[in-house]
Amino acid sequence: LSIWGWGSLGIVLFLITFGPFVIFYLTFYILCFVGGGLVVTLLFGKTNSEKYLEQCEHSFLPPTSTGVPKCLEEMKREARTIKIDRRLTGANIIDEPLQQVIQFSLRDYVQYWYYTLSDDESFLLEIRQTLQNALIQFATRSKEIDWQPYFTTRIVDDFGTHLRVFRKAQQKITEKDDQVKGTAEDLVDTFFEVEVEMEKEVCRDLVCTSPKDEEGFLRDLCEVLLYLLLPPGDFQNKIMRYFVREILARGILLPLINQLSDPDYINQYVIWMIRDSNCNYEAFMNIIKLSDNIGELEATFFIFVFLIC
Repeated sequence: LSIWGWGSLGIVLFLITFGPFVIFYLTFYILCFVGGGLVVTLLFGKTNSEKYLEQCEHSFLPPTSTGVPKCLEEMKREARTIKIDRRLTGANIIDEPLQQVIQFSLRDYVQYWYYTLSDDESFLLEIRQTLQNALIQFATRSKEIDWQPYFTTRIVDDFGTHLRVFRKAQQKITEKDDQVKGTAEDLVDTFFEVEVEMEKEVCRDLVCTSPKDEEGFLRDLCEVLLYLLLPPGDFQNKIMRYFVREILARGILLPLINQLSDPDYINQYVIWMIRDSNCNYEAFMNIIKLSDNIGELEATFFIFVFLIC
């Protein structure tokens, strides 16, 4: 009772002293005080923020670059002359054919579609420079290899193994001919079966008989060569690496393999090699003594007749 009594007395005395409108005045004063404080705080913070940003712009941040005028200036400049070092192996008789191969590959596989997109030569220059760097590295490393054991031992053994596999396959086909007529496909299948028997863990049937697998093998081979020959920066550039890989695989290696495996080309090359040789009676008799295959003897006879005539 005393708390409520004293509270009521305080309120009555407050209203008598300040008047009945004191509540509205007090509310208005409080709102003005809070609003004024917010306005002062906002103006003070804005002023200080602008000053700080101005200091940062002039002291820490670099000046803004004029992008569009700079691009226009670069576009108006004259095109720089492209200089290409045509030296690859150090031998002019080898460098010129290699340069022609690079030029023809770019013409047949890149230029015909690239010029429909742009006339800028920098992209073509980068591809050409990458190819030349790979060839230069290949030539440099080839000079450090001792080729004599490879040509006198390994390649001779591989060629001899290939002939032994082929003759063994022919022998199996001949044995089958007594019962069923053999075909070229049977000879190919028998050849790779004999290869697996002799090589144990190696069989090249997919690479040799499937064009898709052959192209995939050549791509993997070019990928390994580019990893070994290109600088790390060029090899990490996937677009450039894929372009160079496709040019090497489909533009150089695949046509070269197709030409070397063409029977007509092989026959012409053999005739060209033995055209200036001395085909005498002793050479003919030695070939007859060393061979026991009727097909080889007939081919030798026709070659000698051709050379004599």
